[in-house]
Amino acid sequence: MRVDKKIKWIVFKINNEGTEVVVEKSSENADWEQFREHLINAQHPNKKGVMGPGPRYAVYDFEWETASGEGTRGKLTFISWSPDDATPWPKMIYSSTKEALKRVLTGVSTDDLQVNDASDLEENEVLKAVSKGKAAPK
Repeated sequence: MRVDKKIKWIVFKINNEGTEVVVEKSSENADWEQFREHLINAQHPNKKGVMGPGPRYAVYDFEWETASGEGTRGKLTFISWSPDDATPWPKMIYSSTKEALKRVLTGVSTDDLQVNDASDLEENEVLKAVSKGKAAPK
């Protein structure tokens, strides 16, 4: 993502069998709402195969202007989306594979965001957390 700067975000999912992490979607468009909606609408089957709200992993290439006027900053951030209303089985398999995936993603910040509610995915709130409060408000 960082080398050619084309891809702005990638969403990963665990296949329905629970055996491998795959890229579900990536985009060159930095539109936060498109990214947010994709996560909020994610589905994953429970142990009985019934589809319901599902967790996802994502990497988002954040860029922001500093509030102090020092210029543009950026950070590749790992986001773990695990909605409160997802069933236990998908939450468990996502939780147990998170660290292994983070280890193979080179260049991604060691800080990661755990997000469990759609209100936690508001762009300004996430940007504040990622920039540690140094981003100028949008």
